[in-house]
Amino acid sequence: MLRVEFATFGSLPAQVDPGRAPLIVMPFVDAALARRAATQLAARAGADGLLLAVYDDRRAGFIAIANRLFRGSASASFGYVAQDAFAGRDWLARAQAALADRNGGLLAFNDGKWRGALAAFGLAARGWAAGNYGGDLFHAGYRSHYADAELTLLALAAGKHRYDPESLLVEVDWDKEAKRVDDADRALFKARAAAGFDGRVTDPTLLSLFG
Repeated sequence: MLRVEFATFGSLPAQVDPGRAPLIVMPFVDAALARRAATQLAARAGADGLLLAVYDDRRAGFIAIANRLFRGSASASFGYVAQDAFAGRDWLARAQAALADRNGGLLAFNDGKWRGALAAFGLAARGWAAGNYGGDLFHAGYRSHYADAELTLLALAAGKHRYDPESLLVEVDWDKEAKRVDDADRALFKARAAAGFDGRVTDPTLLSLFG
C-alpha cells in the first residue's frame, strides 16, 4: 500500500527511507488540495511506497524540494507529482512495470496532455537519474518550469524513456492554458538546448521539442 506522510520543507530530516519501495514527492502550497490528492493517489496506487507531501514553507520551489528529497533518499525509484494530480487505478504499479522494461530510466505518466512525450509527472530509476546532475534529480538552475522537459530529453536521447498510457496521473489545473511559464526558466532551457544539454542531446529533432 502507498503510505502518505506530510512534512514541511524546513523540517525535513536528513534522510528519508521508504525501504525498497518507491518514494514519491509531492511539493505543495495548498494543504487542502494536497491532502485530497494524496488520499486519492494512495487509494489507487496498486503498489507499495511512500508518498511524501512537502509543504513549501520556504517558497523554495518544486525543483529544489524534489532535489532535496532525491539526495536525501536511496529508493530504487523516485517519483514526482504535484498537488493537483488525479490518478487512474494502479497508476504506480503500472508505472513500475513500464520503468523496469528494458532497464528504463524515466517513466512519463499519462498526464492527459502530453501523451507521454513529456514527463510532467514522472518516475525515475535512481541508477540512471543520479548520474545526470551530480546527484540531483533535476538541473538545479530551474525553479519551477522546464526541468521536467530537460530530464525527458536526456531520457529520450539515452533510449531510457518509458511510457504506459494506462499509468494515469492527470494534472487537474483548470487555468493551466492561461498561465505563463517562468521567463528565467525558459531562457535557461533555450541556452542549455543550444549547447545540447552539456552535449548529451545531439538529435536536432529532440532539440526542437519543448522550445
